[in-house]
Amino acid sequence: MKPHTVTQFDNELEQLRTAILKMGGTVEEMVKLSAQGFAEADIAKLRQVFDLEAQVNTMEVQIDEMSNSLIARMQPLAYDLRLIVTAMKMVRDLERAGDEAEKMARMATKYLESSATAIGPRINFSAMANHIRAMLDRSLDAYAREDASAVEEIIFEDKEVDEHFRNTIRLLISYVVEDSRTISRAIDLLFFAKAMERIGDHAKNMAEHVAFLVRGQDLRHKGDA
Repeated sequence: MKPHTVTQFDNELEQLRTAILKMGGTVEEMVKLSAQGFAEADIAKLRQVFDLEAQVNTMEVQIDEMSNSLIARMQPLAYDLRLIVTAMKMVRDLERAGDEAEKMARMATKYLESSATAIGPRINFSAMANHIRAMLDRSLDAYAREDASAVEEIIFEDKEVDEHFRNTIRLLISYVVEDSRTISRAIDLLFFAKAMERIGDHAKNMAEHVAFLVRGQDLRHKGDA
C-alpha cells in the first residue's frame, strides 16, 4: 500500500476498509443462512436474515458518511481518492447483494410455508449457493489484500453461476409442463435462483472494483457475451 503522510488519514482509511469487510461478512452470513434455511427447511434461520438485512442497511449509511467525510476533509488525490471511490462502489454492491439475500429468504419462507398445501418441485441449490458464497469471499479477500490476481478468475466464475441459473430455468419449465399445478411454487424457486444469480453479478462487480483500485483499470462490460 502507498504510504500516507498523515497518520490520521492512514487510520481512517483502515477503519473504512475494516467497515467494508465487516459489512461483507454480514452479507456472506445472510447468503449462508438463506441457502441453509431453504435446504434444511429451517424457518428460524431464514428469519435471522431479515434482522441482518437491517444491520447491512445501517452499515451502508455509516460507510457512506465515513467516505464523504474523508473526501471533504482530506481532499485526497490519485491512489487515495481511488481507494475511497472503490469503498463507495463496494458498499453499493454489498448492499444490493444483501437485498438479494433477503429476497432469497423471503422466497424460501413462502415456499416452505406452502409445502403442506401446494404441489411443487424441489431443487437442490447447494452447488449454486456455495459458488456465490465463494465468489463473495474471494472478492472481499482480494479487496482486503489489494490483490487483483484472482479478478479474471472470479469474473469467469460468474459465467458458471449464470449457467447454473439457466439450468434451473430449464428444470423448472420441465416441471411446469409436466404438471401445471406446480406453476406458483416454481415461480418462487425461480425468484430464489434469480436472487443468487444477481449476488454472483455483485461479487463479480466487486472483483472489478479491486482491479480499479490496484491497477486503475475499468473492467466493466469487457468480455461480456
